[in-house]
Amino acid sequence: MIERPQLLNGRDYLYALLLFFVLFLISLSIHFFFYKKLASNENATLTCKVINQYEKSKNSHSYYILKLNCDDTLIYTAKGLYIGDLTGKKITAVLTLNKLDFLGYLKGFYAKSKILHVEDENGFKTKLNSLISVQHQNSDIATIYKALYTAAPQDKALRQKLSSLGISHLMAISGFHLGVLSAVLFFLFGILYKPFQMRYFPYRFGSRDLFMIVALFLFLYVWFLDFTPSLLRSFAMLIVGYFLYDRGLKVISMQTLLLTVLLLIALMPKLLFSIGFWLSVSGVFYIFLFMIHLGGMKKVMLFLLLPIFVYIAMLPFSLYIFGIFSPWHPLSIVWTTLFTLFYPLSIILHGMGFGGLFDGSLLQLLSLGENPSHLHVNGVFFYLHVGVSLLAVLYRRVFYLLWLYSFFFLIYAMQNVA
Repeated sequence: MIERPQLLNGRDYLYALLLFFVLFLISLSIHFFFYKKLASNENATLTCKVINQYEKSKNSHSYYILKLNCDDTLIYTAKGLYIGDLTGKKITAVLTLNKLDFLGYLKGFYAKSKILHVEDENGFKTKLNSLISVQHQNSDIATIYKALYTAAPQDKALRQKLSSLGISHLMAISGFHLGVLSAVLFFLFGILYKPFQMRYFPYRFGSRDLFMIVALFLFLYVWFLDFTPSLLRSFAMLIVGYFLYDRGLKVISMQTLLLTVLLLIALMPKLLFSIGFWLSVSGVFYIFLFMIHLGGMKKVMLFLLLPIFVYIAMLPFSLYIFGIFSPWHPLSIVWTTLFTLFYPLSIILHGMGFGGLFDGSLLQLLSLGENPSHLHVNGVFFYLHVGVSLLAVLYRRVFYLLWLYSFFFLIYAMQNVA
């Protein structure tokens, strides 16, 4: 069997790394210019969008944290009094920036604030969220669907339930959803386009035309959702992957993933500090790792083993970052498989006004995650897992060792909730 060649070989790597480094420096310079402009005012008046709002407590004192997006800069601020739900609204506020440094600007920072004006969002996204909400009686279920379709934030209690069930990645829009959407769009547009193409211009390469149409729709969707990091990564992977496939080059390789990640970071350095971005990259890494070592097995075995491997390989990340687990957590393997059917079906049902059809089942599922166990995973064991994962790219024996090592995390978690 003839293998597809890699995109880069030998000295090409050096040229690519040099190009990415130059792009990274240019991007950093642009960010530094905006940082200096922002930091030049000790008290800056900015118009920001509230992308999340949640309550915190300290020394028996409750207050509210607002997560703001101010011209693509993340800023956190606190309010001692409840001022209503500002999520999704635009505010004009005076922010105190006397201690702002460049690293804080890139990562997102805390600033004291005084809100001057609150403006309701009346755009298409707000109207879409309202149409979703009216189809559900339970606020948590409505929030889940809004998170799925419009990347709306979830409150802490709901996030904990989803995390304890191992389905956080399913119930909040991510690259996985973009992959499902791309497959559905390819199928639907193919039904409409192929007969038209065969009749009027059979000389054209239909798959390429379909890809351009689907890519345009997906780009508009990613733009509509304000370029969420995980979606941005997935969209870039889709473009790079098809570019390689269209030219007869190898798609499922660590080189493809590495080049995509480096390009995204070079263009958007703030992604370095996005946990969601790195979790998304990790998921693709383990899919590629499995396919590199075991991709030659029968499709039935691939269908059964790939979700299991990705689950146990990603489990250390879930435990280390979120520290929440329940006995139902391993069933996320099943939910992930079923979700590929549920997600497009739920979109159709909401479009027809029957979005509440699965509400009872979802409420029962959420009830299973109401009493999660909080676990602590030592950082040494987590970083050892990362090291073994990287070595597994080179050695198949280490790949099998990774299965065993990851399984120990599952045993540890199950023992602590027994």
